[in-house]
Amino acid sequence: MALHPSVAAVRRAVRRSLDDLASGDTVLVACSGGPDSLALLAATLHEGHRAGLRVVGGTIDHGLQEGSDEHARRLVGTMAALGCDETISSRVVVESSGTGPEDAARRARYAVLEQMAAHLRASAVLLGHTRDDQAETVLLGLARGSGGRAIAGMRAGFGPFRRPLLGVARDDTVTACQVEGLEPWHDPHNDDPGYARVRVRRRVLPVLEDQLGPGVAAALARTAEQLRHDVELLDDLADELLTRLVDVEGRVVTAAVDGLAAQPTALRRRVLRLMALRAGAPASETFHEHVVALDALLTDWRGQRWIDLPGPVRGRRVDGRLEVGPAPSTEP
Repeated sequence: MALHPSVAAVRRAVRRSLDDLASGDTVLVACSGGPDSLALLAATLHEGHRAGLRVVGGTIDHGLQEGSDEHARRLVGTMAALGCDETISSRVVVESSGTGPEDAARRARYAVLEQMAAHLRASAVLLGHTRDDQAETVLLGLARGSGGRAIAGMRAGFGPFRRPLLGVARDDTVTACQVEGLEPWHDPHNDDPGYARVRVRRRVLPVLEDQLGPGVAAALARTAEQLRHDVELLDDLADELLTRLVDVEGRVVTAAVDGLAAQPTALRRRVLRLMALRAGAPASETFHEHVVALDALLTDWRGQRWIDLPGPVRGRRVDGRLEVGPAPSTEP
């Protein structure tokens, strides 16, 4: 009997993602129990075991919903029944953040997944983000004016993490679960219009598809993929400039004004953002306007004393050098 197209699409994407691993390697699949990650786990078990890989199912309880601990226990049983070589679970405490609960939960989740991967000596950690998630990310980046990095969307891979399903539609993961007899869990947060991503998913994208025709999500994801190559090249060049032009002593980061000011804007502002992060500014709170203000110390110098950045971090121009470091606790 021919394999269902949706199952085939998910398995094909996973097979490509695992192609560079060797027999005996361990793969950790992050699974929430939703249709995307459950379809990912099932495909990884099929493709991974055929390639001689050890497949571990991992889940994280964020403790944000009533009964989340019971759901995590059931999911561990489901992962074991599917044939995982091992299962692993963890409960995290999501601390409040100025950027909201979603961002705090995401940061906590990635930190725990990195710990799990280190403990298991996993060669890769697979995440279940789909083409639809990528389209939502691009739209949110456009709406917030977040620049090329945000519009380039989610990376297919970084560190141990891989996103095999970025080219697979959410409809395919849902259908794959149905075809394979899997019963996914539906996170109530995915229907909460209080989250911007949910509003994009439930309201904005359907309107765009209705008014512009089908394929909008695929086109947005394709745009992200095309732009990401440019963004990654610029980021690599900025890293090289940072090494060559910038001096770091503890959390105080300095560079000659003339050297930085001579760089093209796209590279210069990337270096400035990296300088702010090295000095202790949180990445999630360091926005375009902060970088532009810092850039003005180089390109629009009119004697301004300093620029305050999140952290708290302060940037100032001193004796022909740009200095970015921790802000003093009291004003002079």
